[in-house]
Amino acid sequence: MANAQVILKEKIEGLGAEADVVKVRAGYARNFLIPQGKAFEATKSNLRHVEALKATRAAREAEELVAFQATAAKISKLKPKFVLSTGQGGKAFGSVTSIDIHKELEAAGIVIDRHAIELEKPIKKSGKSEVSIRLHPEVTTTLVISVDAGDTEETEG
Repeated sequence: MANAQVILKEKIEGLGAEADVVKVRAGYARNFLIPQGKAFEATKSNLRHVEALKATRAAREAEELVAFQATAAKISKLKPKFVLSTGQGGKAFGSVTSIDIHKELEAAGIVIDRHAIELEKPIKKSGKSEVSIRLHPEVTTTLVISVDAGDTEETEG
């Protein structure tokens, strides 16, 4: 079970970000990372180029942070409203889920990952609720949504 050290050229989920020197299985490095251009071998000459990659990474992360903060400001200004139909006795049919909230954000022109919406369980009661949205490890915002109960009771007569 041979391992190889490689320097990542780009962010790879579960492995690291660019300029990270990581140990991976030799076959993974030889057959996937290096041929795909996602990494290069960690030789002495290549290790000298790590500083340039780190500078690129720092600039990218700073841009992402600013972009996520701007998105968080837009999200916090929104006040989406949802209507749940209710039956006899005020029991709600359905609920407001993270998918519904995601669709509402997309309709407002805000594109985020649906999994960033931290909703423990679907909202089934009317009133205002606060939903936490984690855009970045350092950027979290709160979205206040209001849920109204629409009556769908039909009277026989």
